[in-house]
Amino acid sequence: MTSFCLEVSGDFACFTRPEMKVERVSYDVITPSAARSVFEAILWKPAIRWEVRRIEVLNPIKWINVRRNEVKSKISVSNVKEAMNGTRQELAMLIEDERTQRASLLLRDVAYRLHADLLPVGDDARANPAKYREMFQRRAEKGQCVNQPYLGCREFAARFRLVTDPASEAPALAESRDLGWMLFDMDFAAVDDPKPRFFRADLQNGVIDLTQAQVTA
Repeated sequence: MTSFCLEVSGDFACFTRPEMKVERVSYDVITPSAARSVFEAILWKPAIRWEVRRIEVLNPIKWINVRRNEVKSKISVSNVKEAMNGTRQELAMLIEDERTQRASLLLRDVAYRLHADLLPVGDDARANPAKYREMFQRRAEKGQCVNQPYLGCREFAARFRLVTDPASEAPALAESRDLGWMLFDMDFAAVDDPKPRFFRADLQNGVIDLTQAQVTA
Protein backbone atom coordinates (compact mmCIF):
# COMPACT_ATOMS: atom_id res chain seq x y z
CA MET A 1 0.00 0.00 0.00
CA THR A 2 1.35 3.42 -1.00
CA SER A 3 -0.09 6.84 -0.18
CA PHE A 4 -0.18 9.77 -2.60
CA CYS A 5 -1.31 13.36 -2.23
CA LEU A 6 -2.72 15.63 -4.92
CA GLU A 7 -3.58 19.31 -4.77
CA VAL A 8 -6.70 19.86 -6.87
CA SER A 9 -8.29 23.19 -7.74
CA GLY A 10 -10.82 24.71 -10.10
CA ASP A 11 -12.92 27.76 -10.83
CA PHE A 12 -16.23 25.96 -10.27
CA ALA A 13 -17.42 22.66 -8.81
CA CYS A 14 -20.70 20.86 -8.26
CA PHE A 15 -20.83 17.71 -6.14
CA THR A 16 -24.55 17.19 -6.51
CA ARG A 17 -26.68 16.18 -3.57
CA PRO A 18 -28.77 13.14 -4.62
CA GLU A 19 -31.82 14.32 -2.67
CA MET A 20 -32.22 17.26 -5.07
CA LYS A 21 -34.28 15.81 -7.92
CA VAL A 22 -34.46 18.72 -10.37
CA GLU A 23 -32.14 21.59 -9.44
CA ARG A 24 -28.46 20.86 -8.88
CA VAL A 25 -27.23 21.78 -5.40
CA SER A 26 -23.65 20.99 -4.45
CA TYR A 27 -22.33 19.57 -1.21
CA ASP A 28 -20.13 22.02 0.70
CA VAL A 29 -16.93 20.15 -0.21
CA ILE A 30 -15.73 17.45 -2.57
CA THR A 31 -17.12 13.97 -1.88
CA PRO A 32 -14.86 10.93 -1.38
CA SER A 33 -16.13 9.35 -4.61
CA ALA A 34 -15.33 12.53 -6.58
CA ALA A 35 -11.88 12.62 -4.98
CA ARG A 36 -11.31 8.99 -5.96
CA SER A 37 -12.25 9.77 -9.57
CA VAL A 38 -9.46 12.39 -9.73
CA PHE A 39 -6.86 9.73 -8.93
CA GLU A 40 -8.48 7.31 -11.37
CA ALA A 41 -8.36 9.94 -14.10
CA ILE A 42 -4.58 9.96 -13.77
CA LEU A 43 -4.14 6.19 -13.44
CA TRP A 44 -6.74 3.45 -13.53
CA LYS A 45 -5.99 -0.23 -13.96
CA PRO A 46 -8.08 -3.32 -13.09
CA ALA A 47 -5.20 -4.46 -10.87
CA ILE A 48 -5.37 -1.46 -8.50
CA ARG A 49 -7.92 0.37 -6.38
CA TRP A 50 -7.82 3.89 -4.89
CA GLU A 51 -9.02 4.50 -1.34
CA VAL A 52 -9.31 8.14 -0.25
CA ARG A 53 -8.17 8.62 3.36
CA ARG A 54 -8.17 12.38 3.95
CA ILE A 55 -9.59 15.53 2.38
CA GLU A 56 -8.13 18.94 3.20
CA VAL A 57 -10.11 22.04 2.26
CA LEU A 58 -7.73 24.86 1.32
CA ASN A 59 -10.01 27.73 0.20
CA PRO A 60 -13.01 29.28 1.96
CA ILE A 61 -16.31 27.67 0.93
CA LYS A 62 -17.97 30.08 -1.52
CA TRP A 63 -21.14 29.70 -3.59
CA ILE A 64 -22.55 30.97 -6.87
CA ASN A 65 -25.99 30.62 -8.45
CA VAL A 66 -26.14 29.97 -12.20
CA ARG A 67 -28.73 28.85 -14.73
CA ARG A 68 -27.65 26.32 -17.33
CA ASN A 69 -29.18 24.79 -20.42
CA GLU A 70 -29.80 21.05 -20.04
CA VAL A 71 -31.88 18.42 -21.76
CA LYS A 72 -34.95 17.14 -19.92
CA SER A 73 -34.94 13.57 -21.27
CA LYS A 74 -32.56 10.91 -22.52
CA ILE A 75 -32.55 8.26 -25.20
CA SER A 76 -34.24 5.06 -24.08
CA VAL A 77 -31.86 2.24 -23.18
CA SER A 78 -34.34 -0.31 -24.52
CA ASN A 79 -34.37 1.48 -27.88
CA VAL A 80 -30.58 1.35 -28.00
CA LYS A 81 -30.58 -2.39 -27.22
CA GLU A 82 -33.20 -3.04 -29.92
CA ALA A 83 -31.18 -1.02 -32.43
CA MET A 84 -28.08 -3.06 -31.57
CA ASN A 85 -30.09 -6.21 -32.29
CA GLY A 86 -31.06 -4.93 -35.72
CA THR A 87 -34.49 -3.45 -35.02
CA ARG A 88 -35.01 -0.04 -36.59
CA GLN A 89 -35.32 2.55 -33.81
CA GLU A 90 -35.22 6.34 -33.63
CA LEU A 91 -32.16 7.20 -31.53
CA ALA A 92 -31.83 10.88 -32.36
CA MET A 93 -32.59 13.65 -29.87
CA LEU A 94 -33.56 17.13 -31.06
CA ILE A 95 -31.93 19.48 -28.59
CA GLU A 96 -34.24 22.38 -29.42
CA ASP A 97 -37.25 20.29 -28.40
CA GLU A 98 -35.68 18.90 -25.23
CA ARG A 99 -33.81 21.94 -23.91
CA THR A 100 -34.69 23.31 -20.51
CA GLN A 101 -33.09 25.73 -18.07
CA ARG A 102 -32.25 24.64 -14.56
CA ALA A 103 -30.78 26.57 -11.67
CA SER A 104 -27.61 25.28 -10.02
CA LEU A 105 -25.99 26.20 -6.72
CA LEU A 106 -22.28 25.71 -7.37
CA LEU A 107 -19.04 26.07 -5.46
CA ARG A 108 -16.48 28.54 -6.79
CA ASP A 109 -12.72 28.97 -6.40
CA VAL A 110 -12.22 25.56 -4.81
CA ALA A 111 -8.93 23.93 -3.78
CA TYR A 112 -8.33 20.66 -1.95
CA ARG A 113 -5.48 18.39 -0.91
CA LEU A 114 -6.52 14.80 -1.42
CA HIS A 115 -4.75 11.88 0.24
CA ALA A 116 -5.35 8.37 -1.10
CA ASP A 117 -3.85 4.90 -0.84
CA LEU A 118 -3.02 2.87 -3.93
CA LEU A 119 -4.16 -0.67 -3.12
CA PRO A 120 -3.12 -3.70 -5.21
CA VAL A 121 -6.09 -5.97 -5.91
CA GLY A 122 -4.80 -7.93 -8.91
CA ASP A 123 -2.03 -10.50 -9.12
CA ASP A 124 0.22 -8.29 -11.24
CA ALA A 125 -0.08 -5.34 -8.84
CA ARG A 126 0.65 -7.57 -5.85
CA ALA A 127 3.70 -9.01 -7.60
CA ASN A 128 4.95 -5.68 -9.01
CA PRO A 129 3.68 -2.87 -6.72
CA ALA A 130 6.59 -0.57 -7.61
CA LYS A 131 5.55 -0.55 -11.26
CA TYR A 132 2.17 1.00 -10.46
CA ARG A 133 3.59 3.43 -7.89
CA GLU A 134 6.14 4.71 -10.37
CA MET A 135 3.58 4.84 -13.15
CA PHE A 136 1.25 7.08 -11.13
CA GLN A 137 4.05 9.30 -9.82
CA ARG A 138 5.48 9.82 -13.30
CA ARG A 139 2.10 10.67 -14.80
CA ALA A 140 1.10 12.99 -11.94
CA GLU A 141 4.41 14.86 -12.02
CA LYS A 142 4.06 15.46 -15.77
CA GLY A 143 0.39 16.44 -15.55
CA GLN A 144 -0.66 13.45 -17.65
CA CYS A 145 -4.05 11.82 -17.30
CA VAL A 146 -6.25 9.23 -18.98
CA ASN A 147 -9.09 11.74 -19.06
CA GLN A 148 -9.30 15.30 -17.76
CA PRO A 149 -10.12 15.24 -14.02
CA TYR A 150 -13.23 17.21 -13.15
CA LEU A 151 -14.96 18.58 -10.09
CA GLY A 152 -18.34 16.88 -9.99
CA CYS A 153 -19.46 17.82 -13.51
CA ARG A 154 -17.35 17.31 -16.62
CA GLU A 155 -17.58 20.98 -17.62
CA PHE A 156 -15.76 21.92 -14.40
CA ALA A 157 -12.21 20.82 -15.23
CA ALA A 158 -9.76 20.35 -12.38
CA ARG A 159 -6.15 21.45 -12.19
CA PHE A 160 -3.88 19.10 -10.26
CA ARG A 161 -0.32 18.71 -9.03
CA LEU A 162 1.46 15.98 -7.12
CA VAL A 163 2.34 16.95 -3.54
CA THR A 164 5.50 15.13 -2.49
CA ASP A 165 5.79 16.63 1.00
CA PRO A 166 2.34 17.48 2.43
CA ALA A 167 3.84 18.58 5.76
CA SER A 168 5.61 21.48 4.06
CA GLU A 169 2.46 22.81 2.39
CA ALA A 170 0.24 25.62 3.63
CA PRO A 171 -2.22 24.57 6.34
CA ALA A 172 -5.82 23.69 5.57
CA LEU A 173 -8.70 26.11 6.06
CA ALA A 174 -9.04 27.08 9.74
CA GLU A 175 -12.70 26.18 9.98
CA SER A 176 -14.72 23.42 11.63
CA ARG A 177 -18.33 22.51 10.96
CA ASP A 178 -20.71 19.57 10.75
CA LEU A 179 -21.41 19.06 7.04
CA GLY A 180 -24.21 16.59 7.63
CA TRP A 181 -24.77 13.38 5.69
CA MET A 182 -22.67 13.10 2.55
CA LEU A 183 -22.37 10.54 -0.22
CA PHE A 184 -19.34 8.34 0.47
CA ASP A 185 -19.40 6.07 -2.57
CA MET A 186 -21.45 3.54 -4.48
CA ASP A 187 -21.47 -0.10 -3.41
CA PHE A 188 -21.17 -2.26 -6.53
CA ALA A 189 -21.44 -5.61 -4.74
CA ALA A 190 -24.62 -6.12 -6.78
CA VAL A 191 -23.48 -4.92 -10.20
CA ASP A 192 -27.04 -4.60 -11.55
CA ASP A 193 -28.27 -2.68 -8.51
CA PRO A 194 -25.53 -0.47 -6.99
CA LYS A 195 -26.38 1.11 -3.66
CA PRO A 196 -25.28 4.52 -2.35
CA ARG A 197 -23.37 4.64 0.93
CA PHE A 198 -23.32 7.73 3.14
CA PHE A 199 -21.33 9.06 6.08
CA ARG A 200 -21.55 11.95 8.53
CA ALA A 201 -19.00 14.48 7.25
CA ASP A 202 -17.24 16.34 10.03
CA LEU A 203 -14.88 19.14 8.99
CA GLN A 204 -12.27 19.76 11.68
CA ASN A 205 -9.80 22.59 11.05
CA GLY A 206 -10.35 22.19 7.33
CA VAL A 207 -9.83 18.40 7.35
CA ILE A 208 -12.21 15.48 6.80
CA ASP A 209 -10.60 12.32 8.20
CA LEU A 210 -12.18 9.45 6.27
CA THR A 211 -10.39 6.79 8.31
CA GLN A 212 -12.82 7.69 11.12
CA ALA A 213 -15.91 7.78 8.90
CA GLN A 214 -18.87 5.64 9.94
CA VAL A 215 -20.29 4.55 6.59
CA THR A 216 -23.92 3.47 6.31
CA ALA A 217 -26.24 2.46 3.49
